[in-house]
Amino acid sequence: MSVKSSLNTIKQKRGGVYLVLVDPDKLPVDQIAGFTAICEKSGVDGLLIGGSLLFNSDLNLFLTTIKKSTSLPAILFPGAISQVSPEADAILYISIISGRNADHLIGKHVLAAPMIKRFNLETISTGYMLIDSGEKTTAEYMSTSMPIPRNKPEIAAATALAAKYLGMEYVYLEAGSGAKLHVPFEMVKAVSSYSGIPVITGGGIREPEIARKMIQAGASVVVTGNYFENVDNWKRLEEFAKAVHINE
Repeated sequence: MSVKSSLNTIKQKRGGVYLVLVDPDKLPVDQIAGFTAICEKSGVDGLLIGGSLLFNSDLNLFLTTIKKSTSLPAILFPGAISQVSPEADAILYISIISGRNADHLIGKHVLAAPMIKRFNLETISTGYMLIDSGEKTTAEYMSTSMPIPRNKPEIAAATALAAKYLGMEYVYLEAGSGAKLHVPFEMVKAVSSYSGIPVITGGGIREPEIARKMIQAGASVVVTGNYFENVDNWKRLEEFAKAVHINE
């Protein structure tokens, strides 16, 4: 079964999909086995792998270690072309549709496409929207893209509908890693109900109750990342998974 089909099945069965974003620079290789074991036991549905910058990590080694330690799908969430690897199960083929930077709309994709084909990676076409979170985030700075204002859900909804008409499979509403504020529930609801395209949302989600409200607002997938870079928070993974899986 493809990763996309698996995610769709989980959504239908469990009510929502819970993914954890892992930055290879923030999780030492010798902690991967312990972290993935807790993720699997806690009910996490998959792992997103990537970051805005990678300084010290060997991505292929990181992914190989991930694949040896868990059966959870490892999905690339690339911040650059250098973060394309044959060791992953799939890749979010992201176009930053909230911005007007041609490199991030299509330019980098042209350069990455031959690599993805050569590696035979499953692609999940994703329209990526940066949402204002109350402060400038790394994603905003690195992409040179202006975020959609928090009080303009109609802009996000129209942008998502355009993504759907362009053939994209998901839209990702992103507040940013470690964001001060999460994506507004009203915006998630507007995008989901108006466009009908499955919604992924992440950034600034630090409580299970917020994760559940995202699903109740219409999100299909909730992503947490920065919060679980702190080892002391690993014990809360199950709380988040249960909050997202509203059918259980």
